[in-house]
Amino acid sequence: MRNKSWTKGLYAIIAYVISGALCVVLIFVFWQKNESSLVFGEVLKTHAIIFIGLSGILSAILMVFLASSALSLNVIKAKIISRTSKITQQMHHIRNIAEILFNSNIWQPGLKEFMEKDFADLTYFEVKEFYKGNCKMAIEFLQETHPFGETENLYLEMKSLLMTQPKEKHLPETITYPESYDNKIIEKWVEHKSGSGLWYVFGYKYGNYKDSLNLDAVFERHQEKILTLANTIDHEIFESSSFNDVFLAKLWEYMTKEVIPKLNQFNGQMKRITPRLVRYLYFVFLILVIFGVLLPILYLMIDFSNLAIIAGYSIVISTIFHVAITFHTFLTEEANN
Repeated sequence: MRNKSWTKGLYAIIAYVISGALCVVLIFVFWQKNESSLVFGEVLKTHAIIFIGLSGILSAILMVFLASSALSLNVIKAKIISRTSKITQQMHHIRNIAEILFNSNIWQPGLKEFMEKDFADLTYFEVKEFYKGNCKMAIEFLQETHPFGETENLYLEMKSLLMTQPKEKHLPETITYPESYDNKIIEKWVEHKSGSGLWYVFGYKYGNYKDSLNLDAVFERHQEKILTLANTIDHEIFESSSFNDVFLAKLWEYMTKEVIPKLNQFNGQMKRITPRLVRYLYFVFLILVIFGVLLPILYLMIDFSNLAIIAGYSIVISTIFHVAITFHTFLTEEANN
């Protein structure tokens, strides 16, 4: 896969070099012709009208294609947003549950004070990335004796779910629920499987953590709210749930397997919503309009230097040549996506 990507990159570089070299050669040849021939200036003016016409026709074709592509992309975007909004709401509800639990008394007395005093500037992501050596506090945390039965890790993990940016150190007084989640925080959740630790503890190791995580300390009204939120997330899965370790294991599993991966998938689709082919053709459209239409018109009206129109001709010709040798690669990529 890397070799294939490297080959594509090399091919793109070669195409740019050849096209650039062609442009320079054309400018040199045309200028030499201009210097050696008294009538070459008239030839340039005569061909300017033809050049404007050809560039204008190509620009019009590209403009129609780009306009139709924009309309199609709007339809696709609307569908993606519609699907994303449901997943986003599910993530909102899960984070709301996490917020209730995070601020509850399930933690051992003194844990919050310990974490917010000694490791206030430490994040779950930094702990998971300790091997990079970018955070000394993460290494100190891992070397700590963990007097609270290793629930310190769960505390940081749950805290990470309440963040909206991976570089956040402290949670705001009021947790935010954005219209859409930033790609950076979603990628961090995916990369470090945020929630999987909670799922593992409540699903497989709760007996070992029973003395460290007091679920009975969650107020009854909060338990009811959590169950209501869970039913809103997925009525079929959480319909007959009771507030206990089994329910929480199911919740974190659902988030880890369903919600976060789909958020990542839809956000990836939003990032790719404007295909490279469209951007590529828009760039070609701009070159044709500027150097193939506007510049020759100004040349005829204002009587620019012949060098200006020679440069315009050369740039347009080399651009068309570049399209000819690279267009199939863009079509191939679009077909494979």
